[in-house]
Amino acid sequence: MKNSEQLQKSNYLQQFQNRSYGRNLFRTEEENTDAPEEECGIFGLYSEHDVDTFSLSQFGLFALQHRGQEACGISVAKNGKIFNIKDEGLVLDVFKDIENPENFMGNSVIGHTRYTTAGDKKKYNFQPFFAKNEYDQIILSIAHNGNLTNAKQLKKELEEEGVVFKATSDSEVILRLIQKNLDLGLRGAIKETMEKIQGAYSVVGITRNKFFAFRDFHGIRPLVLGMMDDKTFTVASESAALDGIGAKYVRDIKPGEIVYTSDHEKGLQSFMVKENCERRICSFEYIYFARPDSQMENINVYDIREKSGEKIWEQAPVDADIVIGVPDSGVPAAIGFSRASGIPFRPVLVKNRYIGRSFIVPTQEMRERIVNLKLNPIISEIRGKRVVIIDDSIVRGTTSKRLVKILKDAGVKEIHFRSVSPPIIAPCFLGIDTPSKDDLISANMTKEELRKYLGVDSLEFLSMENLKIILGSSNHCFGCFTEKYPVEKGEDDGLFQ
Repeated sequence: MKNSEQLQKSNYLQQFQNRSYGRNLFRTEEENTDAPEEECGIFGLYSEHDVDTFSLSQFGLFALQHRGQEACGISVAKNGKIFNIKDEGLVLDVFKDIENPENFMGNSVIGHTRYTTAGDKKKYNFQPFFAKNEYDQIILSIAHNGNLTNAKQLKKELEEEGVVFKATSDSEVILRLIQKNLDLGLRGAIKETMEKIQGAYSVVGITRNKFFAFRDFHGIRPLVLGMMDDKTFTVASESAALDGIGAKYVRDIKPGEIVYTSDHEKGLQSFMVKENCERRICSFEYIYFARPDSQMENINVYDIREKSGEKIWEQAPVDADIVIGVPDSGVPAAIGFSRASGIPFRPVLVKNRYIGRSFIVPTQEMRERIVNLKLNPIISEIRGKRVVIIDDSIVRGTTSKRLVKILKDAGVKEIHFRSVSPPIIAPCFLGIDTPSKDDLISANMTKEELRKYLGVDSLEFLSMENLKIILGSSNHCFGCFTEKYPVEKGEDDGLFQ
C-alpha cells in the first residue's frame, strides 16, 4: 500500500478513538428507520486485583456506542457484593450522572449498551439483568447480545415452575435459567442453559466472586477475548473496545465455549460445551455493524470494506469523474473502489460533528431538512460531475432516494449507485432489528425498478459470490441476503406480548 493510502486509512480510523463511530449518517434521522438497527454491545473485565472498573467499563462501552444508543449500564463486583446501575441515554451521559464512582470500582465488571431487539423499551428491560437471593442481595448479573428463538416457550416453562419474570426481554430467560441451575456449579449452570436456549447469543456475566462469558454454538454474534496483563482479562463484542482500554486482543471466544473463573484455579478457564461447532458469524457485521478498526474471527473489518469497493468495481465498472462514500460506513469501500478504478475519491459529504442525535420537530418537512444539517455536500466539487456513490446497503430505499435528490439539487450530471452488500431481501431474527419483508425494498422491486425509483443512471449490488470471496469463506450467516439461516426461526416475533 502506498504511503498516502496508509495515511488516509490511518486518519480515517484514528477519528473514532475520540468520537463515536456513526455508521450511515443519512439514516440516523429517518422517522421510520431505513437501516438495520443496532444490536447491542457487551463488555466484561475480570482482574485478580482491584482495578478502576468504573473508568475501564466507560471506555469499553464508549467504543461500542455504535451498537446501541438507547441505554447502557454496568454491574460491578466489589468486596463480595454486586452493584448495578443502568439508565437511558448514551454512555458518557449515563456515566457522568453517577454520583459516587468509587462505589463502582472493584475487581470485575460487565456492561451493556442497548438497542431494543426483543422486549419493549421500558427501563426494566435495560441491561445488565441481575438476580437476587432471599436477602435481597444481587448474586448474579448478565449482559446479552443476540436474540433467542425459543424464549417464549422457555419462559412459559419457567413460569410454570414458579419463576417470576421482571422484564419482557429474552435476555432474562438466560438469567433465570442460570440462576435456577446454580446448584450444579457455575459452569454446570451455564452448560445446562446453553443446551436449552436456541438462537444467537453472546453473554458476559458475574457472580459475587466469579466472572464468565459464553457464545452460541454457531458464533452468530461476535465476542472477543483480550488481556491487559497476566491477571486481568477482558471480553467484548468487538476488538475496538479492547483497544479503548489498552488491552491486547488474544482471540475470539469460540462458538460453544464458556470462559470462566473458578475457586480452584487462577486465571481464566475454558470449557467447550460442544466440540467442532460450525462457525456462522453474521456477515453483516463486516459490511455495516462493526467499527472499521475492529477485528473479528481474525478478519480486519476495514480491509473487508475496502475489498468490497474493489470487487464491485470489477463487477460493475463505470465511467465517472469522482467517487464518494456515505460517512462513515461507506467511506472505506469508496476508497477501495477509487484505488481499483483510478477514479479519484473525494470526501465531499461534510459532517457536522457537533449536532446531537436528533431534533424534536413536529413536521415531515422540517425532518427532511435535518439531513442537510448532519451531512452537506461541497457543491463546487460535484456540480456537473459524473459521480459514483458508494453505500453499505439499501434497506427501505427512502434515505438512498433522499441522498440522490441532494446530489441532483447540487448539480451532479450523472449518479451511479453502488451498494457493497447484496440486496437485503429478508429480515433478521438473530439480534438485528430489520424491517419486515414488506418494507425491504429489494424484496419487492427488481433492480431496474429500484434504479428508476432512486432516479439514478445505474445501480449495482455486490454479488453473493463476491461477498464470499471477500470474506474468504461461506461459513457466515447470510440470512438477510438469502433467507437461509443457521438456526430455525422458531416462534413468532412478538416474544412476550
